[in-house]
Amino acid sequence: MNQEDVDKIIAEAVAESKKESRQKWHKGKSSSDSVTTARRVLNWIFMIGFVAAVVIYFALPDQKVLFFSVGFGAVVLKLVEFYLRFMF
Repeated sequence: MNQEDVDKIIAEAVAESKKESRQKWHKGKSSSDSVTTARRVLNWIFMIGFVAAVVIYFALPDQKVLFFSVGFGAVVLKLVEFYLRFMF
């Protein structure tokens, strides 16, 4: 076996490895589309909740319980989105 044969075998192995990793990535991508959609929806709801909490803080300064409830709810939604991002 000469150097050209060894180089050819290595090149074929690298190309096959890249092909397999692309197939796995595309397969994983299509199966997690619902998770990606859920993450987007949760992220938008979090942003709306955050803005609502800021508005409540300044518009209704006596309503601290409402402010903390809306703010805590927004943070819980963000934690769920965070969990989905790293677990799926």
